Amino acid sequence: MLNGGLVGLQAILDELKPSERKAAEYILAHPEEVVELSVQRAAERSGVSEATLVRLARSLNMKGFQELKLRITGDLNKTTAAGSYQEIMIDGPIEAIMQAVSWNNTQSIQDTLSVLSRDEVKRAADALLAARKIDVYGVGASAVIAADVKQKFSRVNMWCEAHADFHSQLTSATGLTGRDVAFGISHSGQTEDIIQSLGEAKRQGATIITLTKFGPSPVAELADIKLFTSSVEQSIRSGAMASRIAQLNVIDILFITTISRSPESVIPALEKSRLAVSRTKRSSSGGGA
Repeated sequence: MLNGGLVGLQAILDELKPSERKAAEYILAHPEEVVELSVQRAAERSGVSEATLVRLARSLNMKGFQELKLRITGDLNKTTAAGSYQEIMIDGPIEAIMQAVSWNNTQSIQDTLSVLSRDEVKRAADALLAARKIDVYGVGASAVIAADVKQKFSRVNMWCEAHADFHSQLTSATGLTGRDVAFGISHSGQTEDIIQSLGEAKRQGATIITLTKFGPSPVAELADIKLFTSSVEQSIRSGAMASRIAQLNVIDILFITTISRSPESVIPALEKSRLAVSRTKRSSSGGGA
């Protein structure tokens, strides 16, 4: 069953206009009730117009209020509640820290599956597979994700470069063409370096892929293909780590989807690189002084 309605509403809450936020807050507070209501009754109870509810659903890339209700129903049928992250108490016992960090990482991955579009993953994989060159841009924590993209795609003989500083990003972007892909990574979607670098890549005709938290943002607005992670975070302590794990999981999904679309060309390269790396590792079988 489709889900992601409650996660999506929570993710874009701060960006909504007052009337739409009022409707979203009502739905988040009364999800079991809302799924039983018509759009007319839901509008009455939330104190907004029917058009506002429709606009709210479309802000989540849904066709209308009916689809939003279906997704909320899917959320309610899940065994874990959307957004149920645990606060990490840094002065708490180690066992509590272990449990909280692991729970939040798992929850972030599950919530991300609710907002990550299968169609956009497919389009991104097709674009990457067809690209002459892949430029990946990320700064700060996102540079770690960008480096992971480079490591994965380089292993299958795809020309992939990761750039962690603005001047390097911009310089590389000026050399892109319509046969290339620029992949911008920014959890906030607000990173100015990424916005400017992707803007230059777009001017050169490159296909733009972005990975941001769910919802509208300047980075996502530049994209031809939008990939999202969940942004339901309760604190800086718990959120920064969980969002990074969710991003890495999306990259894993994208990589496997990409190589599965052309196994005859990429699987041999992947196996070749695996064997080359394995020869550099010592045997664990012992024997000899």
